Amino acid sequence: MSISVKRKTVISPQDLLKTLELSGEEDLDLQIKNWVMWDRNEATLQQVTEAVRDQDWKALRVRLCHRITYLTTGLRGVMRAGFDSLNDVVIIEVAQGICAYLVDAYPSIQKRQTQGVVVGYDGRYNSKRFAQLIATVFLNNDFKVFLFTRMIPTPFIPFTVVKLQCLAGIVVTASHNTKEDNGIKVYWSNGAQAMAPHDQRIHDYMMNNLEPKPSSWETSLVLEHPLVEDPYRQVYPLFYEALKSLIPPIYLETNECSQLRFIYTALHGVGYPFMREAFYQARLKPVIPVVEQKEADPEFPTLAKPNPEEGKEALKLAIKKADAEHCTLVLANDPDVDRLAVAELDPRGRWKLFNGNELGALLGWWSLENYKTRTPKPAVTNCIMIATLVSSRILAAMARVEGFIFVEGMPSFPWMAHRALELEKSGRTVLFAFEECFGYMFGMSLPDKDGIGAAMQLASMACYLRSTRNVTLIEKLREIYDTYGYHSSISSVYMADSPETITSIFDHLRNFTDEEGYPKFILEEEFEVVHIRDLTIGLDTSFSDGKARMPVTPDTQLITFTFTNGYVVTLRSAPNDIKIKLNAEICGLPEEKQWEELHDKLNRMTNAVVEEFLLPEENGLTDASTIQ
Repeated sequence: MSISVKRKTVISPQDLLKTLELSGEEDLDLQIKNWVMWDRNEATLQQVTEAVRDQDWKALRVRLCHRITYLTTGLRGVMRAGFDSLNDVVIIEVAQGICAYLVDAYPSIQKRQTQGVVVGYDGRYNSKRFAQLIATVFLNNDFKVFLFTRMIPTPFIPFTVVKLQCLAGIVVTASHNTKEDNGIKVYWSNGAQAMAPHDQRIHDYMMNNLEPKPSSWETSLVLEHPLVEDPYRQVYPLFYEALKSLIPPIYLETNECSQLRFIYTALHGVGYPFMREAFYQARLKPVIPVVEQKEADPEFPTLAKPNPEEGKEALKLAIKKADAEHCTLVLANDPDVDRLAVAELDPRGRWKLFNGNELGALLGWWSLENYKTRTPKPAVTNCIMIATLVSSRILAAMARVEGFIFVEGMPSFPWMAHRALELEKSGRTVLFAFEECFGYMFGMSLPDKDGIGAAMQLASMACYLRSTRNVTLIEKLREIYDTYGYHSSISSVYMADSPETITSIFDHLRNFTDEEGYPKFILEEEFEVVHIRDLTIGLDTSFSDGKARMPVTPDTQLITFTFTNGYVVTLRSAPNDIKIKLNAEICGLPEEKQWEELHDKLNRMTNAVVEEFLLPEENGLTDASTIQ
């Protein structure tokens, strides 16, 4: 798997090119020449030269004539040779682009040499190597580099950016992707992930700085350069101090007295030592680790996918350990520790795996309770909670009862983080933000999702509920629904054969009837559409002027249909994608107590939306997920 072993090259790139018979196709041959001239990594260079000798022009065209795309979420791809993948060459190109952009954004050498950038990495193959290459590029451009010299959780990077006032932060990670992948995330000077306009500018600067400079390969710099510093000892205690400050002393006392124990799995990621410290700081009983998944292992040997969203498959060993230890609660982080999954044993001996929306409901409720407990004069009407538009609307229901302000966000944690920072700057108190795929931001210690802080709060909530009322998380969730209304959600992914099919489906939705475009009902007019929000074109019929108040995204397909009975469904697809993602929810009123009927209605309506809106047979769609 490793692509970063370097051996001494015994032939110059120019001489190597003379030994190769090229394709005769001008554009492909140019990229072959570029790769051979630029790549100093023997392993990836060999992949390309062998493909040339095998005359595998089709593969070479895919790998060399297409480029990996820099997005708001950073870069992510398979580790192999090619401009479409992750390897030394591409990492250097990206680092040179980010660096050049920062040089222009911060022309002061003094600022660059004092505030600098922070660089970290996870436990995947090549992560440390890639981090050293990134650091080398910045050192060559007179930047102070705070380079972590051990594997760290992703949340440490935005936290360090904020605490040390860095100009940017970069972490090498592919989060919960399979073992073949790696990637990078870039954080801006406010601690949130870089988004528009910075993401596009980073891409543009990268395209203007493609050829790796010879000095960019000299990673020995990171061992001796006066501008390199490992921030670990400084940041580590500050990180836990910030998280602990969000737990009121009375809850710390409850944690100390509680007998509740937790099984923890790091899913072969970097989380275990950091979660162990988190539980110590919160005065919780030490986590009981799943030994087989405790240490960082780039092979992820016990998992096909190290992703907590995989549910029982991902948590299988943790649940087995919990049964053996007679524990009723399981916590899981993804490998880079920015997400949290939870399971609890119900009284009938069955394991309940909370979905991301259910955890959002619990942590949202807890964030308000927590705030009112730790704040001498709580001002609830000044408080903010945020959730993405494809996440549950349970926080909106809470806000209507409790009086805080709910903000609906774009389906992007960077967007929510930037919005939270804006609101905080305007004098608001941001309590909580979440997305349905297990991402939670509790307070504003760091403007990004954080699986460590979320776990500390979730465990403290569980101890509080058990100690004071002998209530489980499952029971508390039912109480939340009883007070604010039952909310149940499902999500699916549908695959098409081409991006053109996806475009055709969304075009059809906008021209569904001859008279007025979008569909008006499903199931032979049993359920009527009351509002339509189409952020691809900027439409929102819930406003009198029909104009959307949320950001318009012309390159992304994104339509939300709201029905009269509290059912909401969002259909979306990324640019040039072959997937349609469906997120649906039924939002009951507090007085509606027939929860099973509401859940059945959710399934029935979602099936109807799929059949009537997406026309899966006609469009050749396949269901890549199962509706629960």
